[in-house]
Amino acid sequence: MIIVMEHQADKRHIDRVIEEVRRLGYTPHPIFGTDRTVVACVGDERGKDRIQTLDGLPGVEAVVPILKPFKLAGREAKPEKTVIDVGGVKIGGKEIVVMAGPCSVENRQQVLDTAEAVKAAGAKILRGGAFKPRTSPYDFQGMEEEGLKLLAEAREKTGLKIITELMDAHHLELVERYADIIQIGARNSQNFFLLKAVGKSAKPVMLKRGMSTTIREFLMSAEYILAQGNYNVILCERGIRTFETYTRNTLDLNAVPVVQKLSHLPIFVDPSHGTGRWDIVAPMSKAALAAGADGLIIEVHTKPGEAVSDGAQSLKPSKFRELMDDLRALAVPLGREVAPAEAEA
Repeated sequence: MIIVMEHQADKRHIDRVIEEVRRLGYTPHPIFGTDRTVVACVGDERGKDRIQTLDGLPGVEAVVPILKPFKLAGREAKPEKTVIDVGGVKIGGKEIVVMAGPCSVENRQQVLDTAEAVKAAGAKILRGGAFKPRTSPYDFQGMEEEGLKLLAEAREKTGLKIITELMDAHHLELVERYADIIQIGARNSQNFFLLKAVGKSAKPVMLKRGMSTTIREFLMSAEYILAQGNYNVILCERGIRTFETYTRNTLDLNAVPVVQKLSHLPIFVDPSHGTGRWDIVAPMSKAALAAGADGLIIEVHTKPGEAVSDGAQSLKPSKFRELMDDLRALAVPLGREVAPAEAEA
């Protein structure tokens, strides 16, 4: 259920509603919009009639049932688009934000060189894995805290924000210490214990869609995070598993407008994992913008042939710069914008 407050309702009336919702055994989630405040009430559906009795409280305009199973992620509770501010980088607004960097943090020079290259091309956020979930237990598993320190050093030198993957709730405090955005990867998209843990974090969370996860299941995973009180959730379409084998995954771009219709949360696209082929990353990035994506997360490596993971889907810095130039031109007729590149030396 959602409790819709009157236009410019007094704060004491909103506080009274929140208090009464708690008294009835529900968790209130106040959503402050530009026009009015809505209080989403999350709890046992069987007692929803008790919430209905609050429609007589001062300042309450209406009590409305939420029909979709994703109560907080859906547009029923929050019709306006969510914009997440990551240290001055606005995600979900007019600007199409690009995150870029290597799949894995390998060494100091690699991270610093890549960070400088992607920043020069117009990226706002540096991606890089310090903890790496791999199909084989014998593959490179990441540099862990040492990798996080290298990402932090790159942030210090370039000003880029950092996104890195969290695989285990036991590492949450460590990752929070270094990262600006916590990434939950496809393999953990329905790890509900982990989702609850990041739901209690003060850091924004990027949630990637699972390889065999429906859009409904994807939004329900986001609901786990939101229900714990963390409303700074970024969704990411990164390809799903189908019968096609030419590409690594099948990039499901129709998920972008579908999610935007159903949810207020910003949605990114990962064309690198979505295709697994560097030569397809550029056209799928452009298609993602045309579909309405709020941003892209792209793998870039200075020497893809020597990468310890995902070299086949990584762009060289020169190719990434070319792509960013194309994206800037494409964004204009879409009514969006991409950050400018730095002048080449």
